[in-house]
Amino acid sequence: MRLLRSSAVVGGFTLLSRFFGVARDILLAARLGAGPLTDAFFVALTFPNLFRRIFAEGAFNSAFIPLYARRLEGEGAEEADRFASEVLSVLTLSVMALVVLAQILMPWLMYLLGPGFISDPGLFGFAVLMTQITMPYLLCMSMAAMISGALNTHARFATAAAAPILLNVVLISTLLAAPGSREDLALWLSMGVTVSGVLQTAWLYWASRRAGIKLTFQAPRLTSGVKRLIVLGVPGAAAAGVTHINQLVSGSIATLQEGARSWIYYAERLYQLPLGVIGIAMGVALLPALSKRLRAGDDAGAMGGQNRAIEISMALTLPAAAALLVIPDAVVAGLFQRGAFEVSDTARTALALAIYAAGLPAFVLIKVFSPGFFAREDTLTPMKFAAASMAVNMIVGVMLFFGPMGYAGLALATTLAGWLNAVLLGFTLIRRRQFMPDARLTHRLPRIILACLVMMGALWALVAYGEAPILAALQAWLPTPLIALVWMGLLVLCGLFVFGVSTLALGGLRPQELMGALKREPAPAVTDQASDSTDA
Repeated sequence: MRLLRSSAVVGGFTLLSRFFGVARDILLAARLGAGPLTDAFFVALTFPNLFRRIFAEGAFNSAFIPLYARRLEGEGAEEADRFASEVLSVLTLSVMALVVLAQILMPWLMYLLGPGFISDPGLFGFAVLMTQITMPYLLCMSMAAMISGALNTHARFATAAAAPILLNVVLISTLLAAPGSREDLALWLSMGVTVSGVLQTAWLYWASRRAGIKLTFQAPRLTSGVKRLIVLGVPGAAAAGVTHINQLVSGSIATLQEGARSWIYYAERLYQLPLGVIGIAMGVALLPALSKRLRAGDDAGAMGGQNRAIEISMALTLPAAAALLVIPDAVVAGLFQRGAFEVSDTARTALALAIYAAGLPAFVLIKVFSPGFFAREDTLTPMKFAAASMAVNMIVGVMLFFGPMGYAGLALATTLAGWLNAVLLGFTLIRRRQFMPDARLTHRLPRIILACLVMMGALWALVAYGEAPILAALQAWLPTPLIALVWMGLLVLCGLFVFGVSTLALGGLRPQELMGALKREPAPAVTDQASDSTDA
């Protein structure tokens, strides 16, 4: 299996899902804007969204995939299916109990999730109700994540990567069709979240049956395999989900400043577009590849795969981060500044976005370095680093929020915590000689960085000297709502062009290598599972 091609499959569908997500957020900004009600709705999404990201974006599978893959390759499909069914049964019962308990305790949990709502009993109660409605999504996502892990182990990346699109399709349909007040719309959206979870789980279960994976529900039992998964999975979930846990902490504190939760949410959504497409896709594809190479004793191949993952992910992430540092206002205005989303909201969201952009390479590196531990069934070390990162995020975030920076301090704390986590993971792999930068990486990474600096200079010059005349020209040809969007598009295209030309001229990337890595490999002979043309 070629790492880049597998990552491209996951990244392609993740990109499609994130584009649907951006469309959803554009509609959300127009209809709900930024304010107390919107803050309450985003808090209602926080708890189930945290678990969706922890489960669906690799944290759960960091423990499940190596154990499942070992059984699949060593003991055959029947034994692997038996193990997966045991895990599914225990997971379903456990998370169902957690959902019910959280719904009962939500009036008290909301004091932690939304402390800023305490002074407004009506808003506080509405946030509790919406969160209770969305909680079953947590159960659906835990089941969907386990099924996705099994599909990924069978190299069926496309089906699992496409499932989140259903969430955005349901919410976009709700935003377009739901009548009534903003309060009614928020309730409809909350119900849409849970409905989309049911649809995603059903889709993935059907796909697993079609792929020959036979999952059954049985009486939950703590077998030796399930116990081993728990031992690995709990610290693995804490480690792989640290970025999202930091966001939960920041979002909770942000409710103390009116509108801040909304500004941070919109900024998070924008920097998570490249994070999801690049970092998460690379991590999802890298873990099974590393696990297989290490089981085969191919340490050199595993290290080579880690080097290529860093090279490719940084070549895609660094220009995105550089652009968001230079033109955050244009990006936010082009996507969100319409309807209930005002100019002041754009300025505040752009500030948070620029700060998050500085941490984007770190967030991606966490996704790339973590599989180096998980594939060796070491989830404890990343958990320790995650704990240190969370401590930094909370302490620095509180100090800056109640100090000179307000909500922007929360974004800075998350960025600093991300870099701390990434550095600790990378240095530990190097110290253990489980990763060493090879000659190709050390040759190309500085050239990629230099190409990003060239692009940043070009974008700065275009904004400084070309914005006024270009906007004046656009006003003569376009309706007002489209001007900011077109200006953003021109800046993005300019940035892509300058970076592409610069990195090719400097030798940071070679097109023939990328095209060769994306070529389809001959499919291995498989006799115990059905073919799936969408994932071949």
